Amino acid sequence: MDPDSEIRIKFPPFFRVYKSGRVERLVGTTTVPASLDPSPAGVHSRDVAISPAVSARLYLPNDTSPAERLPIVIYYHGGGFCIESAFSPLYHPYLTSFSSRARSLVVSVEYRLAPEHRLPAAHDDAWTAFRWAFGPDPDEWLVRHGDTKATFLAGDSAGANLAHYVATRASAEGIPIEGMVLVHPYFGPKTDGAAMRRVWDVISEMDIEDVRHKPAADGGKAMMAGLRCGRVMVAVAERDMLKGRGVAYWEALRGSGWGGEAELVETEGEDHVFHLLRPGCSKGEELMERIVAFINGRQKKK
Repeated sequence: MDPDSEIRIKFPPFFRVYKSGRVERLVGTTTVPASLDPSPAGVHSRDVAISPAVSARLYLPNDTSPAERLPIVIYYHGGGFCIESAFSPLYHPYLTSFSSRARSLVVSVEYRLAPEHRLPAAHDDAWTAFRWAFGPDPDEWLVRHGDTKATFLAGDSAGANLAHYVATRASAEGIPIEGMVLVHPYFGPKTDGAAMRRVWDVISEMDIEDVRHKPAADGGKAMMAGLRCGRVMVAVAERDMLKGRGVAYWEALRGSGWGGEAELVETEGEDHVFHLLRPGCSKGEELMERIVAFINGRQKKK
């Protein structure tokens, strides 16, 4: 049989890997362009190169005054580490709306995908983007309009995993951030059975028990305690099979000795990333407003 047509492993609904090494993604491959013409929401967007492997799409409200400093939200997209893009039609309209409503400067990170680039490649790229934003040569929008004292890390699903990782690494290096927004976070699958472990070996060089994968495990709680992050919002959905891991993360964070504020938001009757799949639905609007309020709030004085 032709090795380019013989399947080595299937990971529905994400991808197939053939014996030749060819990867076929089944969803999440479409992209849309950025535009310096304001969107209907009144937001400019443009793409920037960060390194040979990493890029980003930036979003800025077009009515930002020269003296105005906006919260910086570094956003990591979801997709199981193996599909989707910062430039996709799933994320572009969502982050355009978010930038407008939260009056924030959004950096949506394009990181390398598995299985061509096995984990922790995505974690390394997530960190590269964060360091670029606060390094010696950031983008001019960040220099002119970003408030580094109001920096947030955010993401959904696998992207929430990356946001947590970057927060722990920044904390270890003494870099504080204002807060994190983790939406329907992927902190390990519902089951770690033999089939999942076979897939995991294809997409990752990390052990499935690595604390970057399961931060609520015993080895990750010390990292939680050391977070230099004032506030965390964890959003879960009632019907999401990953809900339990998100709740366990929130509970572990609160019990770790960390001194910040942790908020758990649950949406009843909804499933994983429903707010992206059904934009404009009433519960998606409610979740957006909760996140906007979180970004525009400030840590309570102790």
